[in-house]
Amino acid sequence: MALWETCWVVLKPTSKKLFEMIADNNQESRRKWMINSFERAGKYNPLNTNHRFWQNGNYPTLLYSPAVIDQKIDYIHNNPVKAGFVGSAHEFWYSSANPESPLKIIF
Repeated sequence: MALWETCWVVLKPTSKKLFEMIADNNQESRRKWMINSFERAGKYNPLNTNHRFWQNGNYPTLLYSPAVIDQKIDYIHNNPVKAGFVGSAHEFWYSSANPESPLKIIF
């Protein structure tokens, strides 16, 4: 992949929506434990008001070689696979790994 190309994955829903989905799902066996964990994490974090779903931080990585770039692209594309949404990166609809994705980057 050339340096000017972009790779991306859109993982929906947002943390607020995920929290609501968990809270509203009575069939989720870990529901109470997860809600308590998210609320406890948010209570002790001044950046949150109610609950904390994602970990804080933005950790930029220097892309100093084609091998490192490819590794990071693979990492981004495989996030939906690791999350269990799809069996293969190219199957995730909202990803640059899927050539049929409706989302396109225009330069």
